[in-house]
Amino acid sequence: MKVYRCPQNPIISPKDIPPYLEGYEVVGVFNAGVIRHGDEIVLLLRVAERPVNDDPRFSLSPYFDVGNNSMGVQKLQKGLPGYNFSDSRGIGTPEGSLLTSISYLRIGRSKDGVHFTIADRPALFPENQYEIYGIEDCRITKIDDTYYINYSAVSNLGITTCLASTKDFSYIQREGVIFHPDSKNIVIFPQKINGKYYALHRPSSPSFGKPSMWIAESPDLLCWGNHRYVMGCREGQWDEARIGASCVPIRLEEGWLEIYHGADRSNQYCLGAVLLDLEQPWRVISRGRLPLLKPETDYEKEGFFGNVVFSCGSLYENNKVKIYYGAADTSTCYAEIEIADILEMLKESEL
Repeated sequence: MKVYRCPQNPIISPKDIPPYLEGYEVVGVFNAGVIRHGDEIVLLLRVAERPVNDDPRFSLSPYFDVGNNSMGVQKLQKGLPGYNFSDSRGIGTPEGSLLTSISYLRIGRSKDGVHFTIADRPALFPENQYEIYGIEDCRITKIDDTYYINYSAVSNLGITTCLASTKDFSYIQREGVIFHPDSKNIVIFPQKINGKYYALHRPSSPSFGKPSMWIAESPDLLCWGNHRYVMGCREGQWDEARIGASCVPIRLEEGWLEIYHGADRSNQYCLGAVLLDLEQPWRVISRGRLPLLKPETDYEKEGFFGNVVFSCGSLYENNKVKIYYGAADTSTCYAEIEIADILEMLKESEL
């Protein structure tokens, strides 16, 4: 696959973002939702901050204290029996998982799509019981004159998906929880299909199966049902362990083009492509055998969580798919792929 990686990559790094929280440091700016608004490209960046820790004997887990409307920090001594500190992203405890950072959304704006001005304050910051461990990985879908933002809300209740909306990104209105735990990687189609809204999602079961891609429908973007299986993991391939939707589907004459992510057993994340039927989007027309984009550069292989390319947004312009993606759960990068190359690759498909 011919991929153009921006020579300025990473286009946004943690060093470019001053922390919002006092006594914290920015460890990641990645997995941004993207949309064109007027003559600007808008990114809703996931910014991850963690408390500065001067004592290596302990691990810190930040959270939003709803009762006091303020941040709190849980301090855990490493080596405690029954606790797992091996993953830089979180801490395994007998009661469940904790995170070592807290995420929220911050707006970036650009005229050229590469050089962004980042807002000083969050666009969405945790404020309720569903968001105490953070707000992550949003997608932006424009329908008529409204921009709909869905994001993962993380708490001790699980990972829910919430919806918000805006007309101009100056004010964002929360609409509430739309998918129950644990369903992630929701992308909403940019128009109704036969009178209904559709969304791809990824439910997870701790007991059976592997995380796979499903589809649901809605009359109003708030109540979702008629869930159907779309596609699953492929044994021995780059997407053998888990898959999920990444970017808002692109409508082509050939079908709905979905850029999705997949991971293998070693937790290497790549991006791939699948083509869905225009009228029956739960039906797979073709699915690429090989990834479109995989970790190859140093900034994709090394970081907060290495060997990861992960996208939450793309633009389809000038016969190119312009992908904004998170690299190694650390920085934001930009790549372009010709639509003709993607469609040619999909001709040699494997379902």
